[in-house]
Amino acid sequence: MSSSDHAPEPKRFEPKVPVNLNPPKDDPISTEYLAKCDGNSSAYPTYVAIKGKVFDVTGNPAYAPKGAYHAFAGKDASRALALSSLKPEDIRSDWSDLGSTEQGVLNDWMTFFSKRYNIVGVVQPRA
Repeated sequence: MSSSDHAPEPKRFEPKVPVNLNPPKDDPISTEYLAKCDGNSSAYPTYVAIKGKVFDVTGNPAYAPKGAYHAFAGKDASRALALSSLKPEDIRSDWSDLGSTEQGVLNDWMTFFSKRYNIVGVVQPRA
C-alpha cells in the first residue's frame, strides 16, 4: 500500500449522532427523476448526487427550499462541492478536469455524505 492509499482516520467525518444507514443501493435514477427530487414537493424525496451516487437528504433543512444548500437538491453537485461553490454554473456532475486538491475535497464530501445519508441509487446518463 502506498502512502496515498492510507486508510482514512476512523473518527474523521463521523456524525455527532450515530446514524443507522441502509446498505447502499444501485438502483438506476434518471436525471429527470433526480430533478424532481429538489425539495420543492412533498410528493418526492429530496436527493443530492455526488460522483453519480444518489443520497437521500430528505428531512435535512439545509436542502429544503430556504436552506443554505437547496441549490444542490435534485442535482449532481460534484463540481460545486469540489470547488466549495454555490454558484449555479458549478452545480453539475462534471469534475473530471479538476486538480488533485479539488478531487480530494470532493472525496471528503463523498465520505461525509456516506456516513450520514442513505445511498438510494446511481444517476443514469441520458440515453
